[in-house]
Amino acid sequence: MVSFLHLILISSPFLVLFLFKKYTSINNLSARPPGPRGLPIIGNLHQLDSSKLSLQLWKLSNIYGPLFSLQIGLKPAIVVSSPKLAKQVLKDHDLTVCSRPPSLGQQKLSYNGLEMIFSPYNDYWREIRKICVVHFFSSKKISSYSHVRNFEVNQMIKKILGHVDSSKITNLSEIIMSVSSAIICRIAFGRRYEDEGAERSRFHGLLNESQAMFLTFFIRDYVPFMGWVDILTGSLTRLENIFKELDVFFQEVIDEHLDPNREKGTEEGDIVDVLLELKKQGRLSIDLTNNHIKAIIMDILVAATDTSAATSVWVMTGLMKNPRVMKKAQEEIRNTYGKKTFINEDDIQNLVYLKAVIKETLRFFAPAPLVPRETNKSMVINGYEIQPKTLVYVNVWAIQRDPEAWKEPEEFYPERFINNDIDFKGQDFELIPFGSGRRMCPGIPLGIATVELIIANLLNSFDWEMPAGMTRDDIDTEGLPGLAQHKKNHLCLVAKHHT
Repeated sequence: MVSFLHLILISSPFLVLFLFKKYTSINNLSARPPGPRGLPIIGNLHQLDSSKLSLQLWKLSNIYGPLFSLQIGLKPAIVVSSPKLAKQVLKDHDLTVCSRPPSLGQQKLSYNGLEMIFSPYNDYWREIRKICVVHFFSSKKISSYSHVRNFEVNQMIKKILGHVDSSKITNLSEIIMSVSSAIICRIAFGRRYEDEGAERSRFHGLLNESQAMFLTFFIRDYVPFMGWVDILTGSLTRLENIFKELDVFFQEVIDEHLDPNREKGTEEGDIVDVLLELKKQGRLSIDLTNNHIKAIIMDILVAATDTSAATSVWVMTGLMKNPRVMKKAQEEIRNTYGKKTFINEDDIQNLVYLKAVIKETLRFFAPAPLVPRETNKSMVINGYEIQPKTLVYVNVWAIQRDPEAWKEPEEFYPERFINNDIDFKGQDFELIPFGSGRRMCPGIPLGIATVELIIANLLNSFDWEMPAGMTRDDIDTEGLPGLAQHKKNHLCLVAKHHT
């Protein structure tokens, strides 16, 4: 964000004077939460770093309290950093904050909000969400794809066994992203893109670039009259290029599914098959088009792949940095299932400690550390009147490390979830890794099933060590900005045969 500062400050002095008056009038509104003072026009933009935003906001909350205000360009914002206030915002005022803040990159790549994540809250959004929940994320549907998850995790184990036999270091970040991608692609498209070659390279290039553009900072989102900066920096051109490439790719997927000679990958059909059938039947309250289908599969491709992969890598990171927890998790699996070579999804239901490890990972590392919303009307929080069109950031990272909510929050301690009813399904506001309310993630069951299967089999099949010359302290816990926060540096480990 800071890199745009000098471009903004050279704007017309008359424009600066006009906006200074506008900014002053905004800041003079009564009953506004405390917060750091900003500059004219840009507000607090120069103080924020998108790569460390949740940590920066946590530090500001230590100064200004669990509810404080910011000015992000011309947009007012509040930051919520306690479970009590999160409950007020996400439950008591759910209808007031059930829209996502509009973003140029997100709107473009979602075909102007034709999908579920970035669509405004309205009748259309409710219909799209209903389609996704009923046809893709129901318990029955998720169970029907268990054979896909089993096959791809088995392939992952075979690949790592090859590393063991050749004494090769395993890049778990790449391996886990690959298996997550293969699972989602088979569920969504009926095929995988993980074989070596040009097709794999093209697919992962599109995936990586789209993930980057979803989080790219566009100055026009916060200072609309400065949109020319996005042209000068090339951000707008980059966005247009990736959108065109993605559109071509998605159209190819649709055309492939419309081919009468195509063989389905599964008896149930994949997500594109389902959407095309719904379009053909024409029984929905909305008229599904190819753009609707493209937007929905974009959601599932990016969000589902990202979250499952990022969470799985953070689980292994937490275990490697805490050998006591690693040993206890492995002992539970191996003592329960003996020499069984593959742990299936039914087996996992008996692994209480493994489930506690995953919960603790979601608390400690928070793969989605910020929940962004926008108010559609005024509301009162903690005695402060929050105006319409105010950005609302619920700092999940800070909430899940709140010492008033958690004992020794800086310790990775899964035992805190044993004989504890706290869950991550949006009702316990000290643990909201997937958000809460109407806009919380509906794909939780699919994501958790994938993470549990990956981790259970990594722990059952192998013992894990650090590469030569490295210690556990060398494993960093820095994250990258994204729809889900990935580990900044790849997790590279040495797998050993379990004896």
